[in-house]
Amino acid sequence: MKLFICKAVIVVPLLAFLGATRLYAQESSSQVQNQTITLTEDEYLQILQRLDALEQKQADAESGATRRVDATSGATRLNREEPMEEGNRDEYAEDVTSQSKKEGGRAKWRPERLTIGGYGEVAMKRCFYSNNYLRYLTPSKYVNDQYGEVDLPHVVIYLGYDFGRGWSMGSEIEFEHGGTESAMEIEEEEGGEYESEIERGGEVALEQFWLQKKFNDYAIIRAGMQVIPVGGLNAHHEPTEFFGVYRPEGEFTILPSTWHEVGLAFMGKTKSGLHYQAMFLPGLDSDRFNRKGWINPGAGSPYEFKLANVYAGAVRLDYTGVQGLRLSLSGYCGNSFKNTLSNVRSEEYDTIRGTVSIGSFDFAYNGHNWIFRGSAVYGHLGDAAAIVAYNKVQRKDSPSSKQWVASDVISAGVELGYDFFSLNSTLRERHQRFYLWGRYDYYDSMFRYNGNRSTTYAWCGRQKMSVGVNYFPLKEVGVKAEFSYSILNKKKNSAGDLVRFYNDEPMLAFGIVYAGFFKL
Repeated sequence: MKLFICKAVIVVPLLAFLGATRLYAQESSSQVQNQTITLTEDEYLQILQRLDALEQKQADAESGATRRVDATSGATRLNREEPMEEGNRDEYAEDVTSQSKKEGGRAKWRPERLTIGGYGEVAMKRCFYSNNYLRYLTPSKYVNDQYGEVDLPHVVIYLGYDFGRGWSMGSEIEFEHGGTESAMEIEEEEGGEYESEIERGGEVALEQFWLQKKFNDYAIIRAGMQVIPVGGLNAHHEPTEFFGVYRPEGEFTILPSTWHEVGLAFMGKTKSGLHYQAMFLPGLDSDRFNRKGWINPGAGSPYEFKLANVYAGAVRLDYTGVQGLRLSLSGYCGNSFKNTLSNVRSEEYDTIRGTVSIGSFDFAYNGHNWIFRGSAVYGHLGDAAAIVAYNKVQRKDSPSSKQWVASDVISAGVELGYDFFSLNSTLRERHQRFYLWGRYDYYDSMFRYNGNRSTTYAWCGRQKMSVGVNYFPLKEVGVKAEFSYSILNKKKNSAGDLVRFYNDEPMLAFGIVYAGFFKL
């Protein structure tokens, strides 16, 4: 209202002055009696635009805020001195086209339209169990082993830009484990042979690169490389959005993370707090499925391109109509067989589709100094037995793992933390936080095979209990410490008799993380 009054105070006298000038000209000269001095639409718009620019400049000076385009959501974010409360990021999101509309839709370069941000993790752990490849075959030989690791799990750079008129772009470049996506590993239960693991070719990963057009809040179309928002972890994978030093193990094991594909998406949100997203994308590659990660390796490509012989769809719904609460449903369905360069022309495989179906529920509550988060995922692979039989006979130089693959997998996890700094008014005013938290996970990447409970690879299923602390001196920077204890499933025969007892896996870990957007 204040801005409207200011505008009226300036515009009305200006229009009156122009009208008086026109009347004076008509009365003082007979040569212009039949001429009319008019204020064209362009002139009027120029006046309004200049006034809007002055008002915006004054508002920015008063609030100390600068506009940024969020590289992950395409929305304009207000970067303020005070931190954003976790789980309420939408409160700071604005229409990316608002500024361009005020400027008449011009595509002029403006630094404030550029987003630069990112996140990163530095992690160190000490594992009080063996990492020998035979530890699941002969666990009694490795009871007292231990080892340590240091790592840079994820270092990411965001770049985004608002072109105006609803058009924007976003990109994400990720350096995993120091910058390369190809590595050697020792395969468990396969004679300890070295295998080359290729996620995607190249030294770094371009995890996102998309262009989008926003028509209004209800309709946004995005095309390009983008995150597949299935499961709680893929949709919320920044290190400030989970308590542990490492990403939640269940979803991280059975689903690709961060899962990204080239695809076409339609998304939007309603005034009631319902956010929706639907995507069309290439299918997975069943040649690369395995027992430990289920479909996880099948999202990547060992080639310079991603095959798209088969297709899939993904959907996600988020409800944020209650303050501090988010409830989410997501799903995926698509075929995976024959999405490979190998020649599959045998009649016995004509009816094989390898349909992957995934359903997930996740939630987050942030209020009264508590954070409570959780997720559950169930996945099914059709024609699992036929896929295993086909993969087993692949050539030795094939990228196929040639392993057993589950028909059904499961993952569930919850975490709860309380901010003890909220009890101190000084620390609370400084927006520092100190969470004491606990987490429970259960997952099994070989839960069922052909509909029956799998006992052959019992070590693929486990429970994990974790406790730790998170200290945030700033909203964007955190220090983490964690102790976890994993109890592996016991191997039993068909009669239910215990056949093998696996060693438990305790771990102590520390980490430093950041996630944020940077002012120019």
